[in-house]
Amino acid sequence: MIDKNVHSSLRHIPMRSMTLRLARPTIKMDHGRSWKIDKVNPVNDLIVCLSGQGNYRMGEDDERITLAPGQALLVPAYTRFRGTHSGGPDRYTGIAQHFALELFGRGDMVKQLQLRRSVTLPDWTFNGPVVQHYRTHSPSGTTTLSQHHKFMLILLAYLETAFVSWQSPQDVPDSQDQLSVQIMLAASRLAADPVGDGIEEVFAKLPYNEDYFRRAFKDRIGLTPTKFRELKRMEFAASRLGMGLTVKAVAAELGYSDPYYFSRMFKRFIGTSPSTYREKPDVEPAPKEPGIAT
Repeated sequence: MIDKNVHSSLRHIPMRSMTLRLARPTIKMDHGRSWKIDKVNPVNDLIVCLSGQGNYRMGEDDERITLAPGQALLVPAYTRFRGTHSGGPDRYTGIAQHFALELFGRGDMVKQLQLRRSVTLPDWTFNGPVVQHYRTHSPSGTTTLSQHHKFMLILLAYLETAFVSWQSPQDVPDSQDQLSVQIMLAASRLAADPVGDGIEEVFAKLPYNEDYFRRAFKDRIGLTPTKFRELKRMEFAASRLGMGLTVKAVAAELGYSDPYYFSRMFKRFIGTSPSTYREKPDVEPAPKEPGIAT
């Protein structure tokens, strides 16, 4: 298997690998001092505090957590949690959203991750208004596509901050879930280091037949490993061109001895020539990789 020390950031997760479903309308928390809850939900629940404080006791080990403004707490599915108002002068407000997040549409992605239970969300000057807008404008009796998109922003901010590592295969009992995690790790490693390890190095320690893994990779990612790596290399090249490097310099950085061949590959994946992109780096790339499904 891939070295467990390679803990790829979630920002390298390939697009369209995650499917988000909101299990119910948003709970718009507004609790006074008498508020109490003792519950087990069959789905994941993300709680974000906007004002006041809430005290929680989580799971069988009775872990104690205080949630303050700007902080988020994940309650995994089927986890008992008990909550009370902290007793301070302010009302405890925020959002609680029940959700399911699937990896390749084949199981709960949250179960595949080791996460910190609660975190302070980054860049609260941006994320605070996003959460407040989500709370204010989410409909009461249904869920909408716009609501899914907004919640995905909030959820990804939590996951990026709370992420520790992917679960090791022995901690993921289902064989297809193990395979999905290994595909995600391989894709994340290829995306994170497009000028480093090649496919053979990444695949070398996998506990799968290589042909079988390549077919499964294409089935889940939508591209063969070779095309996926080349796409990430061309995206890296686009970034370097946007920084002002010459076409020849970027080609050499990626290991292309022939800048003309590099130019053909760049146009195939990005949709425009590298010289044109360098002059106009805001050119919209060709959509070679599908977007996140919601």
